[in-house]
Amino acid sequence: MWLAAYFIFFGIPHLTVFYFPLILVPLMIISLGISWFLASLGVFLRDISQFIGLFTTALMFLSPVFYSAEILPENFRNLMYFNPLTAVIEQTRNTLYWGKHPDFEVLGFYWLAAFIIAWLGFIWFQKTRKGFADVL
Repeated sequence: MWLAAYFIFFGIPHLTVFYFPLILVPLMIISLGISWFLASLGVFLRDISQFIGLFTTALMFLSPVFYSAEILPENFRNLMYFNPLTAVIEQTRNTLYWGKHPDFEVLGFYWLAAFIIAWLGFIWFQKTRKGFADVL
């Protein structure tokens, strides 16, 4: 959809559009790790879904979707990068819309963090799955 709209309004997109999968895959890996963690935690704590809905809403409002993180002061900007969506949104905006290359240092750290979160989520799930039948 974005590609069609960009083509209609601005013409041919930049070649940096091919960096988009490199930016999006770590978000999927982080989502997988968090899903493993929350799936096993949801078995033992039934009310976790109410907390997750609130947390997800807050995370979306704290993400730089309608503004750039560059307009914030430096100390808040560094704090904002703890939000897992900030790096994806900023890098996607730079590569798809502005035609800039992604910041490979931020992207490398994001890939490393994604694999660590997925690995920890998988380990947590494997350790707690033995008790699923007892609780359910």
